[in-house]
Amino acid sequence: MAEKSFFMYKGKPLVRNKNIIYYGNMYEDFVAMLKIESCFNLKDIEIADKVILRLISTDPDISPQDVVVKHTVKGSLYEALDIAGIWIDRYTKRAAV
Repeated sequence: MAEKSFFMYKGKPLVRNKNIIYYGNMYEDFVAMLKIESCFNLKDIEIADKVILRLISTDPDISPQDVVVKHTVKGSLYEALDIAGIWIDRYTKRAAV
């Protein structure tokens, strides 16, 4: 059986399903969930202008109410991915200590 390869962004997997993007490795302690709330058209391209970003714990023992560790709203997909990468790195280092 062939391995599936994911699109990578700054060394982390990036998986999209409709308007939700998961960023990070599901086998690590934290991943980011980015939900594209609204877009605008620039010529033939849709550009996200409101993205809800949530840092999520992948610990199966945590209650559903405590899964979301941090959240914010950003004005572009690039800005949300940039913050998501920072959050994942910081919280993964904290969990390792």
